[in-house]
Amino acid sequence: MSTDTMREDLGKIIAELEQKCVDKPKSVPAHHHLGLVYLKAGRPDDAVRELEKALELDPHSVMTLVNLGAIYFDRGEVGKARQVNEQALKVAPETAQAHANLGLIRQQQGEVDKAIESYTRATRIDPDLITAWVNLTTAQLMAGNSGAALEAARQAVSLDPNHGMAQNNLAVALYERKDFQKARQHADTAARLGYSVDPRFVEALDRELAPSA
Repeated sequence: MSTDTMREDLGKIIAELEQKCVDKPKSVPAHHHLGLVYLKAGRPDDAVRELEKALELDPHSVMTLVNLGAIYFDRGEVGKARQVNEQALKVAPETAQAHANLGLIRQQQGEVDKAIESYTRATRIDPDLITAWVNLTTAQLMAGNSGAALEAARQAVSLDPNHGMAQNNLAVALYERKDFQKARQHADTAARLGYSVDPRFVEALDRELAPSA
């Protein structure tokens, strides 16, 4: 499908949802879906407006809270992102994505141990949530927990061997465990998948793998 066709299709969907919001101004799903389509169309401000409208109508709409939190985070509004994810967990404490999102917020705010708790909770609720495993690996590495990081990294790669960041994280975890040969293999895999592997990490691996004089 060409880019122009995709834009045309999105335009039609947006027009239909906008009309639905006019016809049913109190429809939470209509405002929610319109917000998500606006986001897909590259209109984040409009997306926020519609998702916030959905929350005005229903403050307990968990997925609206989660999706709005993700947009806030991407926009750098971390405080707002934290607030809505915490609200989502008050409404539905077993929402894995909200725990994972809160973990990312805590990690960015320097609360690494709490981030690990959030990611771990997310993986227990939804063991197939690969983003939680990927970010858990990073947080465990930051905390100096190389064994736990390796376990999380292996789980992420088992879920999706073609996930570049998961492969890179596994390489780093293996490096920390001094398994340099396997680390290099996974770093190479990450690069082949299009992930931007840190050149300094590659240089460190090369030094470790260089034949002794």
